[in-house]
Amino acid sequence: MTKTTDPLMKWREEFPILARKTYLINNSLGAMPRKVYEGLKHFADMWNTDGVTAWHYPDGSGWLHDCELTADLIGSVFNAPKGSVMLHLNVATLTAQVLSSIDFRGKRNGIVYDDMQFTSPHYVTQEWARYGAKVKMVKSDDGIGVDVQKLCDAIDETTAIVPISHVYFRSSYLQDVKPIIEKAHKVGAKVLLDAYQSLGTVPIDVKALNVDYLVGGSVKWVCGGPNVCYLYIRPDLIKDYKPVLTGWISHARPFKFEMEFEPAPNAWRASTGTPPVVALYSCRPGYEIIKQVGVDKIREKSQRLTAHLMDKALEAGFKVNSPRDPARRGGTVCIDFPGSEQAEAKLIERGFVIDYRPRGGIRVSPHFYNTTDECDAILAEMKKLANK
Repeated sequence: MTKTTDPLMKWREEFPILARKTYLINNSLGAMPRKVYEGLKHFADMWNTDGVTAWHYPDGSGWLHDCELTADLIGSVFNAPKGSVMLHLNVATLTAQVLSSIDFRGKRNGIVYDDMQFTSPHYVTQEWARYGAKVKMVKSDDGIGVDVQKLCDAIDETTAIVPISHVYFRSSYLQDVKPIIEKAHKVGAKVLLDAYQSLGTVPIDVKALNVDYLVGGSVKWVCGGPNVCYLYIRPDLIKDYKPVLTGWISHARPFKFEMEFEPAPNAWRASTGTPPVVALYSCRPGYEIIKQVGVDKIREKSQRLTAHLMDKALEAGFKVNSPRDPARRGGTVCIDFPGSEQAEAKLIERGFVIDYRPRGGIRVSPHFYNTTDECDAILAEMKKLANK
Protein backbone atom coordinates (compact mmCIF):
# COMPACT_ATOMS: atom_id res chain seq x y z
CA MET A 1 0.00 0.00 0.00
CA THR A 2 1.31 3.44 -0.93
CA LYS A 3 1.71 5.67 2.09
CA THR A 4 -0.08 8.98 1.61
CA THR A 5 1.65 12.17 2.63
CA ASP A 6 0.05 15.17 4.25
CA PRO A 7 0.56 18.21 1.98
CA LEU A 8 0.16 20.53 4.96
CA MET A 9 3.35 19.18 6.53
CA LYS A 10 5.43 21.42 4.27
CA TRP A 11 4.41 24.33 6.50
CA ARG A 12 6.09 22.91 9.61
CA GLU A 13 9.43 24.45 8.71
CA GLU A 14 7.84 27.91 8.91
CA PHE A 15 7.34 27.43 12.67
CA PRO A 16 10.70 26.94 14.44
CA ILE A 17 9.28 25.83 17.81
CA LEU A 18 7.94 22.63 16.21
CA ALA A 19 11.51 21.33 15.88
CA ARG A 20 11.96 21.56 19.66
CA LYS A 21 8.59 20.87 21.25
CA THR A 22 5.32 19.03 20.74
CA TYR A 23 3.25 22.16 20.37
CA LEU A 24 -0.45 21.48 21.02
CA ILE A 25 -1.68 24.71 22.59
CA ASN A 26 -2.83 26.48 19.43
CA ASN A 27 -6.15 27.51 21.00
CA SER A 28 -4.18 29.72 23.40
CA LEU A 29 -1.11 30.86 21.49
CA GLY A 30 -0.27 29.62 18.01
CA ALA A 31 3.28 28.70 17.07
CA MET A 32 5.31 31.70 15.92
CA PRO A 33 6.04 31.93 12.18
CA ARG A 34 9.72 32.51 11.44
CA LYS A 35 8.87 35.62 9.38
CA VAL A 36 7.80 37.45 12.55
CA TYR A 37 11.49 38.31 12.97
CA GLU A 38 11.42 40.09 9.61
CA GLY A 39 8.22 41.93 10.44
CA LEU A 40 9.49 43.29 13.74
CA LYS A 41 12.79 44.23 12.15
CA HIS A 42 10.91 46.16 9.47
CA PHE A 43 9.13 48.16 12.17
CA ALA A 44 12.41 48.84 13.97
CA ASP A 45 14.08 49.91 10.74
CA MET A 46 11.28 52.39 10.00
CA TRP A 47 11.53 53.82 13.51
CA ASN A 48 15.33 53.97 13.40
CA THR A 49 15.49 55.46 9.91
CA ASP A 50 12.55 57.85 9.85
CA GLY A 51 11.51 58.44 13.45
CA VAL A 52 8.12 60.07 13.90
CA THR A 53 7.62 60.56 10.16
CA ALA A 54 7.11 56.79 9.87
CA TRP A 55 3.56 57.38 11.11
CA HIS A 56 2.50 58.92 7.84
CA TYR A 57 4.76 59.37 4.81
CA PRO A 58 3.93 61.95 2.11
CA ASP A 59 2.98 59.16 -0.31
CA GLY A 60 0.32 57.88 2.11
CA SER A 61 2.29 54.87 3.37
CA GLY A 62 3.59 54.40 6.92
CA TRP A 63 2.51 52.85 10.18
CA LEU A 64 -1.06 54.11 10.05
CA HIS A 65 -1.51 52.86 6.50
CA ASP A 66 -0.05 49.50 7.51
CA CYS A 67 -2.67 49.31 10.28
CA GLU A 68 -5.38 49.64 7.65
CA LEU A 69 -3.75 47.09 5.35
CA THR A 70 -3.44 44.60 8.22
CA ALA A 71 -7.07 45.14 9.24
CA ASP A 72 -8.16 44.42 5.67
CA LEU A 73 -5.93 41.30 5.57
CA ILE A 74 -7.53 40.03 8.77
CA GLY A 75 -11.00 40.81 7.43
CA SER A 76 -10.31 38.87 4.25
CA VAL A 77 -10.03 35.67 6.32
CA PHE A 78 -13.71 36.00 7.30
CA ASN A 79 -14.93 37.65 4.05
CA ALA A 80 -15.25 41.18 5.41
CA PRO A 81 -15.24 44.07 2.91
CA LYS A 82 -12.32 46.49 3.01
CA GLY A 83 -12.78 49.29 5.52
CA SER A 84 -15.12 47.28 7.78
CA VAL A 85 -12.41 46.03 10.20
CA MET A 86 -10.19 47.95 12.62
CA LEU A 87 -7.44 46.94 15.06
CA HIS A 88 -7.23 47.30 18.83
CA LEU A 89 -5.31 45.87 21.77
CA ASN A 90 -7.79 43.39 23.26
CA VAL A 91 -11.34 42.08 23.12
CA ALA A 92 -12.24 43.44 26.55
CA THR A 93 -11.78 47.00 25.28
CA LEU A 94 -13.58 46.21 22.04
CA THR A 95 -16.54 44.76 23.94
CA ALA A 96 -16.73 47.93 26.02
CA GLN A 97 -16.40 49.99 22.85
CA VAL A 98 -19.39 48.30 21.21
CA LEU A 99 -21.48 48.56 24.38
CA SER A 100 -20.62 52.26 24.60
CA SER A 101 -22.37 52.76 21.25
CA ILE A 102 -25.71 51.66 22.75
CA ASP A 103 -28.04 53.84 24.84
CA PHE A 104 -29.29 51.62 27.66
CA ARG A 105 -31.53 54.27 29.22
CA GLY A 106 -34.64 53.29 27.24
CA LYS A 107 -36.86 50.20 27.13
CA ARG A 108 -34.44 48.36 24.85
CA ASN A 109 -31.77 47.92 27.50
CA GLY A 110 -31.20 44.16 27.64
CA ILE A 111 -27.97 42.22 27.18
CA VAL A 112 -28.46 38.48 26.67
CA TYR A 113 -25.57 36.02 26.70
CA ASP A 114 -24.60 32.69 28.25
CA ASP A 115 -22.43 31.53 31.13
CA MET A 116 -19.87 29.83 28.87
CA GLN A 117 -18.29 33.09 27.71
CA PHE A 118 -14.65 33.96 28.31
CA THR A 119 -14.10 36.01 31.44
CA SER A 120 -13.09 39.35 29.82
CA PRO A 121 -16.34 40.06 27.92
CA HIS A 122 -18.30 38.57 30.83
CA TYR A 123 -16.73 41.00 33.30
CA VAL A 124 -17.27 43.96 30.96
CA THR A 125 -20.89 43.00 30.30
CA GLN A 126 -21.66 42.59 34.00
CA GLU A 127 -20.22 46.02 34.78
CA TRP A 128 -22.41 47.64 32.14
CA ALA A 129 -25.36 47.24 34.51
CA ARG A 130 -24.17 50.49 36.13
CA TYR A 131 -25.11 52.26 32.88
CA GLY A 132 -28.65 50.90 32.85
CA ALA A 133 -28.17 47.58 31.09
CA LYS A 134 -30.36 44.68 32.22
CA VAL A 135 -28.12 41.63 31.98
CA LYS A 136 -29.68 38.21 31.40
CA MET A 137 -27.33 35.22 31.51
CA VAL A 138 -28.50 31.84 30.15
CA LYS A 139 -26.94 28.88 31.94
CA SER A 140 -25.48 25.78 30.34
CA ASP A 141 -27.01 22.49 31.44
CA ASP A 142 -23.90 20.37 30.91
CA GLY A 143 -20.99 22.85 31.03
CA ILE A 144 -20.11 22.05 27.43
CA GLY A 145 -22.58 24.08 25.38
CA VAL A 146 -25.76 26.12 25.65
CA ASP A 147 -28.99 25.05 24.00
CA VAL A 148 -29.60 27.39 21.05
CA GLN A 149 -33.36 27.41 21.54
CA LYS A 150 -32.92 28.27 25.20
CA LEU A 151 -30.72 31.21 24.28
CA CYS A 152 -33.07 32.36 21.53
CA ASP A 153 -36.03 32.24 23.92
CA ALA A 154 -34.23 34.70 26.21
CA ILE A 155 -33.96 37.27 23.38
CA ASP A 156 -36.98 39.59 23.14
CA GLU A 157 -38.04 43.13 22.19
CA THR A 158 -36.19 44.58 25.18
CA THR A 159 -32.86 43.07 24.07
CA ALA A 160 -30.32 45.54 22.71
CA ILE A 161 -27.37 43.22 22.08
CA VAL A 162 -26.40 39.55 22.31
CA PRO A 163 -22.64 39.00 22.87
CA ILE A 164 -21.87 35.34 22.11
CA SER A 165 -18.88 33.13 21.35
CA HIS A 166 -18.50 31.16 18.15
CA VAL A 167 -16.40 28.52 19.95
CA TYR A 168 -16.29 28.25 23.75
CA PHE A 169 -12.84 28.50 25.32
CA ARG A 170 -13.50 25.93 28.05
CA SER A 171 -15.08 23.06 26.06
CA SER A 172 -14.42 23.91 22.39
CA TYR A 173 -18.16 23.75 21.72
CA LEU A 174 -18.91 25.24 18.29
CA GLN A 175 -22.05 27.33 18.62
CA ASP A 176 -24.71 27.31 15.90
CA VAL A 177 -24.88 31.10 15.72
CA LYS A 178 -27.10 31.54 12.64
CA PRO A 179 -30.48 31.03 14.42
CA ILE A 180 -29.31 33.28 17.27
CA ILE A 181 -28.49 36.07 14.82
CA GLU A 182 -31.81 35.58 13.05
CA LYS A 183 -33.80 35.74 16.31
CA ALA A 184 -31.94 38.85 17.45
CA HIS A 185 -32.60 40.61 14.16
CA LYS A 186 -36.26 39.56 14.22
CA VAL A 187 -36.81 41.50 17.47
CA GLY A 188 -34.52 44.42 16.55
CA ALA A 189 -31.45 43.41 18.57
CA LYS A 190 -27.83 43.18 17.42
CA VAL A 191 -25.25 40.40 17.86
CA LEU A 192 -21.60 40.73 18.88
CA LEU A 193 -19.85 37.51 17.86
CA ASP A 194 -16.55 36.58 19.51
CA ALA A 195 -14.50 34.55 17.01
CA TYR A 196 -11.28 34.44 19.04
CA GLN A 197 -11.44 30.65 19.47
CA SER A 198 -12.57 29.88 15.92
CA LEU A 199 -10.88 32.12 13.35
CA GLY A 200 -8.13 30.20 11.61
CA THR A 201 -9.51 26.74 12.35
CA VAL A 202 -13.25 27.11 11.56
CA PRO A 203 -14.43 28.84 8.36
CA ILE A 204 -16.32 32.10 8.99
CA ASP A 205 -18.19 34.26 6.49
CA VAL A 206 -19.57 37.43 8.06
CA LYS A 207 -21.65 38.20 4.97
CA ALA A 208 -23.35 34.80 5.03
CA LEU A 209 -23.96 35.06 8.78
CA ASN A 210 -25.19 38.67 8.47
CA VAL A 211 -23.67 39.31 11.88
CA ASP A 212 -23.62 42.90 13.16
CA TYR A 213 -20.26 42.92 14.94
CA LEU A 214 -17.42 40.43 15.19
CA VAL A 215 -14.40 40.55 17.50
CA GLY A 216 -11.37 38.35 17.96
CA GLY A 217 -7.62 38.36 18.18
CA SER A 218 -4.42 37.07 16.64
CA VAL A 219 -2.67 35.01 19.30
CA LYS A 220 -4.45 31.71 18.76
CA TRP A 221 -5.22 29.77 15.57
CA VAL A 222 -3.98 32.54 13.25
CA CYS A 223 -0.48 32.36 14.79
CA GLY A 224 -0.03 36.08 15.43
CA GLY A 225 1.44 37.93 18.36
CA PRO A 226 -0.35 39.54 21.32
CA ASN A 227 -2.23 42.85 21.22
CA VAL A 228 -3.66 42.66 17.73
CA CYS A 229 -7.39 42.27 18.12
CA TYR A 230 -10.02 43.33 15.63
CA LEU A 231 -13.58 44.59 15.36
CA TYR A 232 -15.74 44.06 12.29
CA ILE A 233 -18.74 46.33 11.82
CA ARG A 234 -21.33 45.35 9.22
CA PRO A 235 -20.92 48.03 6.52
CA ASP A 236 -24.53 49.27 6.62
CA LEU A 237 -24.17 49.93 10.37
CA ILE A 238 -20.98 51.99 10.19
CA LYS A 239 -22.57 55.40 9.54
CA ASP A 240 -24.71 55.11 12.69
CA TYR A 241 -21.98 53.61 14.88
CA LYS A 242 -21.21 56.34 17.41
CA PRO A 243 -19.53 54.97 20.54
CA VAL A 244 -18.83 57.00 23.64
CA LEU A 245 -15.42 55.36 23.93
CA THR A 246 -13.40 57.11 21.24
CA GLY A 247 -10.05 58.81 20.61
CA TRP A 248 -7.77 60.59 18.19
CA ILE A 249 -7.43 57.71 15.71
CA SER A 250 -11.25 57.57 15.50
CA HIS A 251 -11.25 60.98 13.82
CA ALA A 252 -11.70 61.36 10.06
CA ARG A 253 -8.43 63.32 9.93
CA PRO A 254 -6.40 62.26 12.97
CA PHE A 255 -3.27 64.23 12.10
CA LYS A 256 -5.20 67.49 11.75
CA PHE A 257 -5.85 67.43 15.53
CA GLU A 258 -9.16 69.27 15.15
CA MET A 259 -11.13 70.00 18.32
CA GLU A 260 -14.51 69.22 16.74
CA PHE A 261 -14.91 65.48 16.42
CA GLU A 262 -15.81 63.99 13.05
CA PRO A 263 -15.80 60.18 13.02
CA ALA A 264 -13.85 58.31 10.36
CA PRO A 265 -16.05 57.18 7.45
CA ASN A 266 -15.11 53.51 7.89
CA ALA A 267 -14.66 51.05 10.76
CA TRP A 268 -11.74 53.06 12.11
CA ARG A 269 -14.28 55.32 13.81
CA ALA A 270 -14.31 52.45 16.32
CA SER A 271 -10.69 53.04 17.21
CA THR A 272 -9.68 54.98 20.29
CA GLY A 273 -6.10 56.07 20.91
CA THR A 274 -2.82 54.97 19.39
CA PRO A 275 -3.25 51.63 17.55
CA PRO A 276 -1.06 48.53 18.17
CA VAL A 277 1.58 49.43 15.59
CA VAL A 278 4.45 47.24 16.80
CA ALA A 279 2.23 44.21 17.27
CA LEU A 280 0.69 44.39 13.80
CA TYR A 281 4.06 43.49 12.28
CA SER A 282 4.14 40.34 14.40
CA CYS A 283 0.69 39.16 13.33
CA ARG A 284 0.81 39.60 9.57
CA PRO A 285 2.92 36.47 8.76
CA GLY A 286 0.41 34.22 10.54
CA TYR A 287 -2.59 35.58 8.66
CA GLU A 288 -0.70 35.35 5.38
CA ILE A 289 0.05 31.66 6.02
CA ILE A 290 -3.54 30.89 7.06
CA LYS A 291 -4.77 32.51 3.84
CA GLN A 292 -2.35 30.43 1.76
CA VAL A 293 -3.18 27.15 3.50
CA GLY A 294 -6.95 27.78 3.45
CA VAL A 295 -9.26 27.53 6.46
CA ASP A 296 -11.33 24.82 4.77
CA LYS A 297 -8.26 22.55 4.59
CA ILE A 298 -7.33 23.45 8.16
CA ARG A 299 -10.83 22.56 9.34
CA GLU A 300 -10.75 19.21 7.56
CA LYS A 301 -7.49 18.23 9.23
CA SER A 302 -8.59 19.61 12.59
CA GLN A 303 -11.69 17.43 12.62
CA ARG A 304 -9.57 14.40 11.77
CA LEU A 305 -6.98 15.01 14.51
CA THR A 306 -9.50 15.96 17.20
CA ALA A 307 -11.61 12.88 16.42
CA HIS A 308 -8.49 10.72 16.78
CA LEU A 309 -7.60 12.42 20.08
CA MET A 310 -11.11 11.99 21.42
CA ASP A 311 -11.38 8.31 20.50
CA LYS A 312 -8.00 7.46 22.02
CA ALA A 313 -8.68 9.49 25.16
CA LEU A 314 -11.98 7.70 25.76
CA GLU A 315 -10.29 4.33 25.14
CA ALA A 316 -7.81 5.26 27.85
CA GLY A 317 -10.66 5.90 30.29
CA PHE A 318 -10.23 9.67 30.38
CA LYS A 319 -13.15 12.06 30.64
CA VAL A 320 -13.60 14.24 27.56
CA ASN A 321 -15.28 17.61 28.07
CA SER A 322 -15.70 18.49 24.40
CA PRO A 323 -18.54 17.67 21.97
CA ARG A 324 -18.44 14.27 20.26
CA ASP A 325 -20.25 15.68 17.21
CA PRO A 326 -17.52 17.03 14.88
CA ALA A 327 -19.93 19.65 13.51
CA ARG A 328 -20.26 21.10 17.00
CA ARG A 329 -16.58 20.85 17.96
CA GLY A 330 -13.92 23.50 17.46
CA GLY A 331 -10.21 22.70 17.30
CA THR A 332 -9.65 21.55 20.89
CA VAL A 333 -10.22 18.37 22.89
CA CYS A 334 -10.49 18.92 26.64
CA ILE A 335 -9.24 15.84 28.48
CA ASP A 336 -9.69 15.38 32.21
CA PHE A 337 -8.60 12.78 34.75
CA PRO A 338 -7.76 12.76 38.47
CA GLY A 339 -4.61 14.84 38.88
CA SER A 340 -4.87 16.51 35.46
CA GLU A 341 -4.28 19.96 36.91
CA GLN A 342 -0.96 18.81 38.40
CA ALA A 343 -0.15 16.92 35.19
CA GLU A 344 -0.12 20.20 33.24
CA ALA A 345 3.30 21.23 34.60
CA LYS A 346 4.72 17.72 34.14
CA LEU A 347 3.64 17.59 30.50
CA ILE A 348 5.19 20.98 29.80
CA GLU A 349 8.43 19.88 31.47
CA ARG A 350 8.50 16.90 29.11
CA GLY A 351 8.14 19.06 26.01
CA PHE A 352 4.38 18.85 25.49
CA VAL A 353 3.02 22.41 25.37
CA ILE A 354 -0.63 22.41 26.53
CA ASP A 355 -2.65 24.07 29.28
CA TYR A 356 -5.27 23.24 31.90
CA ARG A 357 -8.59 24.99 32.54
CA PRO A 358 -10.87 24.42 35.55
CA ARG A 359 -14.05 22.49 34.66
CA GLY A 360 -12.47 21.65 31.32
CA GLY A 361 -9.26 19.72 31.82
CA ILE A 362 -6.09 19.64 29.74
CA ARG A 363 -6.73 21.42 26.45
CA VAL A 364 -5.07 19.65 23.52
CA SER A 365 -5.34 21.71 20.35
CA PRO A 366 -3.61 20.34 17.24
CA HIS A 367 -3.27 22.64 14.23
CA PHE A 368 -2.61 22.07 10.53
CA TYR A 369 1.13 21.63 11.19
CA ASN A 370 0.66 18.93 13.84
CA THR A 371 0.68 15.17 13.32
CA THR A 372 -1.22 12.11 14.49
CA ASP A 373 2.02 10.84 16.06
CA GLU A 374 2.19 13.97 18.24
CA CYS A 375 -1.39 13.35 19.39
CA ASP A 376 -0.55 9.74 20.25
CA ALA A 377 2.60 10.82 22.08
CA ILE A 378 0.81 13.21 24.44
CA LEU A 379 -1.90 10.64 25.19
CA ALA A 380 0.79 8.09 26.06
CA GLU A 381 2.36 10.60 28.43
CA MET A 382 -1.01 11.36 30.01
CA LYS A 383 -1.53 7.66 30.67
CA LYS A 384 1.79 7.48 32.52
CA LEU A 385 0.90 10.48 34.64
CA ALA A 386 -2.65 9.27 35.33
CA ASN A 387 -1.46 5.86 36.50
CA LYS A 388 1.05 7.17 39.03
